[in-house]
Amino acid sequence: MQAQDRVLILHGWGGSDAPHWQAELASEIAKNYGTVSFPLLDNCHFPSKNRWIKQVKQLLEEFKPHTVVCHSLANNLWFWLCEEEGMQELERLFMVSVPSIETKEKTIKTFFPCPQPKNIHAKEVHMIVSDDDPWVALDEAQNIAKRYSASFTVLENAGHINADSGYGKWELIEEMILTKNLS
Repeated sequence: MQAQDRVLILHGWGGSDAPHWQAELASEIAKNYGTVSFPLLDNCHFPSKNRWIKQVKQLLEEFKPHTVVCHSLANNLWFWLCEEEGMQELERLFMVSVPSIETKEKTIKTFFPCPQPKNIHAKEVHMIVSDDDPWVALDEAQNIAKRYSASFTVLENAGHINADSGYGKWELIEEMILTKNLS
């Protein structure tokens, strides 16, 4: 990671506070003198797509990240953001535990069905999924990855890749974020 790399970490439904891997990642970036923003999005347990879009658009304009790391519902939020005017291209986008674009959960219904935008607004896209994620079938995740020419990493028996499935400190994502220099 170069000193000028700014990393925005976007949590999913319910947040990603410690011991979730996103909280650990934010801490590691800061420990390595990186610039990181890990905001708590508005009303994270009962999210509104429109409020989250507004909040993250403002963050993107003010923070100007080079790298964005999305977990779960934040991936669907990113798809919606890509439909907005004025999106700037990122260097890297990390999509972890992408839920199905047809998710039927009532609490997060404003996010679905979710578009698959033509432009993902990132030079590099990396998708990491689990082969037993209850929120998406592996073939759907693979099709999304192909659509955006994303590198595609499948973890075995990792559930939804969150603290509940044992993903607190996660060396793989830390290495991908911290050791990759921007072109």
